Amino acid sequence: MQCVVTGGNVKVLGKAVHSLSRIGDELYVEPQEDGLALRSVNSSRSAYACFLFAPLFFSRYAIPTGLNFRCKMAIKSVQSVFKSLATLEKTVEKCHIGLDEQKDRLTFTLHCKHGLLKTHNLSYQDSESLEAVFDKNSCANVFRAQPRVLVDTVVHFPTSLEEVTVTVSDERMWVRNHVEDEAERSKAMLTELCLAADEFDYFAVKAHYSITFCLKEFRGLLLFAESTGLPVSMYFDEPGSPVVLSVTDSVLEGNFVLATLSDNHDLQKSNRGGDADQPHPPDDFMSDDMDAYLIAMDTSAAPGPSTADPPPPSLATFRKPPAPNYRTRTHSEEEEEDDGEEDPERPPDKKFRSLFFGSVLPPSSQMNTQPLTTQEVLASDSEDETEAD
Repeated sequence: MQCVVTGGNVKVLGKAVHSLSRIGDELYVEPQEDGLALRSVNSSRSAYACFLFAPLFFSRYAIPTGLNFRCKMAIKSVQSVFKSLATLEKTVEKCHIGLDEQKDRLTFTLHCKHGLLKTHNLSYQDSESLEAVFDKNSCANVFRAQPRVLVDTVVHFPTSLEEVTVTVSDERMWVRNHVEDEAERSKAMLTELCLAADEFDYFAVKAHYSITFCLKEFRGLLLFAESTGLPVSMYFDEPGSPVVLSVTDSVLEGNFVLATLSDNHDLQKSNRGGDADQPHPPDDFMSDDMDAYLIAMDTSAAPGPSTADPPPPSLATFRKPPAPNYRTRTHSEEEEEDDGEEDPERPPDKKFRSLFFGSVLPPSSQMNTQPLTTQEVLASDSEDETEAD
C-alpha cells in the first residue's frame, strides 16, 4: 500500500484525524479501491464517524490487487504525527503512508523542507470491518449551513456541556442546552439560540421534531468543516433515530452518525407555527453521562422494534458482515433496581438509543438475551405476626 499526500491536503488529513479523536480512542484504517477510509466509534457505541478520501485526494494511491487489510491503532499515536497543525502546511511538503507487513507497522513519513524526514512507525492490530449502514436521504428534515454559522451558534455553550436540543419548525431552528432534571432547571443557566431559515443554504422541514444529541462529537465535525470551509449538512427524523452530520467534497466525504434521546410517546412532536413560542420538551431523560450508561445487548432473529417496549425506528443499523443485526438498549442503575411491572399512571421512561457496531460485539454466549429483571425480596414474618399465628 502506497499513499502520498502533498501540499494543503496534508493539513486536511491531519484535521480529519483530530476530528475523529473527538469520537473514540481507536482509529480504524481500511484501504479500499474507492479510497482510504478512516473510522472511529465511541465506547458507548452511540457515535460513529467515517472519513473516506478518494484516490484523487492523493498524489499517488496504490494498493495491491486483492488486498484485504484492516487495522486499528491508538488514535493518540496518529495524532502525534499531525500534532502541529498550525505549522504543518508550512513545514511539511508531503506525507507518505506505507504498510510494512513483515514488522506489522504502518509508517507515516513526513517530508519537510530542507530535506528533513520524520518517520513514525506505528504498531497496529488486525480488526474486522467497522461499517455503518444508514440512509440519510430518507430523513424528513434536511439542513445545510456554512460552518461559520454553526460555530458561532455552539460557541455560546460551555465546553463542559454534554448535550444540546435542536427543535425545528417551518421557518426556524432553535438550539438550546439540555437540562436533565426539571428540578435543576431553576438552578441551571438556560441558553437558547434561534436561527432563521434564510441563514441556511438549504432548509427543508417535513416534520416538527425536537432531538437531543451530544455536543462533543458535533464540535468534532465543526472543527474539520471550519478548517476546510465545507458546508455542514444535517439529516434527522423523529427522536430516537440517529442524526447524521455530513461534509462532502469532490475528493472526500465525512459522515458523523450520533444517537439521540428517544421519546416513545413523541411528546416532542407538535404542530406549531414558525413564530409561535416553542414548548420545551420534557427533560426527564436518563443520565447524560454516556460513559456511565449500562448497556444491555439484546439479539433477535429478525430486525425490528421490541414488542415489549417499542422504541422509534432507527435510521442507522450497524453490522459486521455477515453477522445478524443487533440492537442495544441502555438502562440506568435505578431502572435495574425498579420492579419489572410498570405503573399504569407513570409515563414510560425515555431511553437513549445506543448505536451498536458488530466489530466490537462480544461472543453471543456472553450476551444477556433476557430482559433485565430484579429478584423478588422476601421479608421474614415480624414477631407480632408470629404471635398472632
